[in-house]
Amino acid sequence: MTSPSSAAGRLLVVATPIGNLEDLSPRALATFREANLVYCEDTRRTGNLFARHGLTTPRVSCHEHNEFRRIPEMLERLAAGETLALVSDAGTPGVSDPGRLLAAAAAEAGFRVEPVAGPSAVAALLSISGFPGVPYSFLGFPPSRRGERARWYARFASRDETRVLFESPFRVVESLEELARAWGDPRVCLGRELTKLHEEVLRGSASAVAGLLSRRPGVKGEIAIAAAPAGTTSAPVTSSRNGSAEPDGPEDPVEDPVPDVPDGPEPPSRE
Repeated sequence: MTSPSSAAGRLLVVATPIGNLEDLSPRALATFREANLVYCEDTRRTGNLFARHGLTTPRVSCHEHNEFRRIPEMLERLAAGETLALVSDAGTPGVSDPGRLLAAAAAEAGFRVEPVAGPSAVAALLSISGFPGVPYSFLGFPPSRRGERARWYARFASRDETRVLFESPFRVVESLEELARAWGDPRVCLGRELTKLHEEVLRGSASAVAGLLSRRPGVKGEIAIAAAPAGTTSAPVTSSRNGSAEPDGPEDPVEDPVPDVPDGPEPPSRE
């Protein structure tokens, strides 16, 4: 490990909105204005955020395919005293998103690595789930292949705590069905498009929520799922949009009475 001089730079790991661009904190704005350069998972996504807030700081890409190659350049810049910012498409870098390698390399080299805290899909979902928040496990995304996904769910089946995961809208029904089989059909809280215009929250047993979603022509948007610990009392499915909730029977859930509205382009990934 090296010992940088007092003039050495800093790497600031910045959380950005998970959907609503107005959730960017004043400290994050100040960080972007101060930084010499911003490492972005996708410069176009971050460009939309910068345009919204009138930011002009230079940006370069840093994603899962080139993050390791960015390390030497980053260390040179830090050694020269620059202030660097690191962002993912949404939420907090390094949490189911790129960023871990840069943060680890900067810290190992003796540079300051500072968090600029902000929006988190995991924390947002836990806060509304009604499930115990201590302890809990964040599991990231299940594997996309069925066999691997079944083994993945089986590996976490014995955990007697709230479990939070992300899932693709294209696999969410099959994934919930697998979750129900492996974890004893626990009560879940599913958040879709959290903090965005078409935010939706579904509550009920995993199998019932899967049944509700399977009856729709399609599912869009970012999805986060919290599963309650064993022994948590189940209840009928409820589907809530814009603060309204409609109860659905656990055996035969009905469609949300609010008409589906196109959700626009796929949102950025999330933590």
